[in-house]
Amino acid sequence: MNDRPDGSERLPFFVYGTLRPGEANHAWTLRGRTAAEQPARIHGALLYDGPGYPYAVQGPADAVVHGHVVTPEAAAYDEVLRTLDRLEGHTPGAPDNDYDRVVCEAVLPDGGTVRAWVYLAAEPLAGRLRATVTPIPGGDWLATGSRAAGPVGPGVAANEGRAFAATAREGA
Repeated sequence: MNDRPDGSERLPFFVYGTLRPGEANHAWTLRGRTAAEQPARIHGALLYDGPGYPYAVQGPADAVVHGHVVTPEAAAYDEVLRTLDRLEGHTPGAPDNDYDRVVCEAVLPDGGTVRAWVYLAAEPLAGRLRATVTPIPGGDWLATGSRAAGPVGPGVAANEGRAFAATAREGA
């Protein structure tokens, strides 16, 4: 059932970087607000290393990105959605988003699939990444050894990360 005022579905989220369990942004955006978290992968996307966090970009059908499917608790869903949209620099319907939130099919370890939201780098950034950066081999950001020390993302300026995390926790 779609009971969201903006018309979007209450889907889990496929996360592939700092929002994965144990990573910097997971700690303040998702920890204690999820009903389930499980490893997964998506096809048709490429992963690029960024300034402390990765970018996923639509890619060829045989490309794969590894991450987790994270299902927010029902009571926390709207807060989690607002927080993730803000972190990812996404405003529904805006033409100048840093990331687009789109529906994907995530493949679970048992081979089953689940529809989920994923944040993909929006144009023109996606085009610049494709033209100038080499994709992360194997599509797993954690396998590169990259880690963010604190809150990071397009919606978090370097000088406001801790303040952003605090206001997100307060529901602002």
